[in-house]
Amino acid sequence: METEMKLDKWGYQVRTCSDSCISAINSYYHQVLSYGRKRSVIMEAPKSDPECVLGNILAAHFLCSTGSSRVPLLIDTAKSFLEYASSYEKAVFECVMYLISPDRDDDLAVDLHSKLLREFPRDLVSLKRAQVLCFYMGRADLSLKLVEQVLPMNSHEDYIYGMLAFPLLELGRMEEAEKAGKTGYEINENDTWSQHAICHVYQHECRFKEAVEFMNNCSRSWSSLSSFMYTHNWWHVALCYLEGHAPMEKVREIYDECIWKELERSDAIPPEVYLNAIGLLLRVYIRGGHDIFGDRLKKLADCLTDQTVWFLEWHLDILILWALSHTGELNKAEDLLNGLKSRVSIMTKKKQQIMQKGLIMQKGLSLAEALHKYGKGDYTEALELLGHDFDAINYKIIGASDEQLDVFTEVHISLLLSTGKAHIATQAIEKQLKEREGAPFLWFLTEKAYSILGKDAEAASYGEKARKLEATHFT
Repeated sequence: METEMKLDKWGYQVRTCSDSCISAINSYYHQVLSYGRKRSVIMEAPKSDPECVLGNILAAHFLCSTGSSRVPLLIDTAKSFLEYASSYEKAVFECVMYLISPDRDDDLAVDLHSKLLREFPRDLVSLKRAQVLCFYMGRADLSLKLVEQVLPMNSHEDYIYGMLAFPLLELGRMEEAEKAGKTGYEINENDTWSQHAICHVYQHECRFKEAVEFMNNCSRSWSSLSSFMYTHNWWHVALCYLEGHAPMEKVREIYDECIWKELERSDAIPPEVYLNAIGLLLRVYIRGGHDIFGDRLKKLADCLTDQTVWFLEWHLDILILWALSHTGELNKAEDLLNGLKSRVSIMTKKKQQIMQKGLIMQKGLSLAEALHKYGKGDYTEALELLGHDFDAINYKIIGASDEQLDVFTEVHISLLLSTGKAHIATQAIEKQLKEREGAPFLWFLTEKAYSILGKDAEAASYGEKARKLEATHFT
């Protein structure tokens, strides 16, 4: 058995005789870290060297989310040559195999990656893989711990600081997140994850105009991004316009030209586009902008009746439920909701225990039902499902960032106002204002709440505050 070793991008040994195989692996690394749309390049690795363990297992991991029938063959091939692989390849194989196991314990999966990174700290793709897992666990603390573990060995590397910035954002450490993001941007101004982190900070701090100017300047580097990252960056821009009370037509333009239009590309991944499209439209509808958006939600909902885009992730399913319910696709919405309940009920006992540990079943299903009711206009029932003390931060386990979760807080406040709970609404709004007092919409909500309470003088004062803030952003 020939055992020639070559070095990959990190300088770690990979057993292969093929330069093309190593080239494909390195290209895949770049695509993952840059959120590129050509991650399928990894399929060239097993084609160039069918015996390469690393090429086969990374290809299997790439195909896992597609349900491809090739996955078992790639895994079996990797297993058959595992004894000849390098220690690095064996470590990656162990991590990926456990990660794709249907009954994995997420904590153990993170531990395995942490072990790999202790021995191979330059492997930023394994770090990214672990951070994605932490994101879906709602554990920004673990994500930060992992990146800090390898930072000393990668302090001058491309992409590392964007990976540092994101968990800092999720932990509310905005000043540190901005510093990390800007360091990453200085190393590589096309590092989209660093760009994204900087935008997050500006948006959270209600520096909407600054965020838009920054992202518009960065946008020339986005054409090679994946469907998700491309439309997600524009989603952020649209939200900054929306939150800064720019004309609604400007938000519509971003939706049409920079989100929906992505679907025209032959290599687009529709579910990744839908996630950002619905997330934006829900906020537009909460703000009463549906007239300006015409039949766009209906066109989107028609696409969402396709069940192949269901059950990919909780966040998307929850948003789909609102879109289907709001547009009258009630039978489809019921099918989706029942499907979510069914998928939970048929999980193995071990998997149910793991999922219950993260409260995803209880919280995910209750939020899903609430958005279904909200979409139908059953506001009282929707509010009962969320509860008066709803806190979106407890729902990270659906696979959403703080910024993505904010829309559910807006839904909750809207429900409180619609059901006559204006006093409770003022408390919920005040909590938001402690973090984002520069957001005009929150002051308009306060005006509405106090008007409902019959406190006209206070309402007028808050309305004036909102309008003054509007003038500081895009007017």
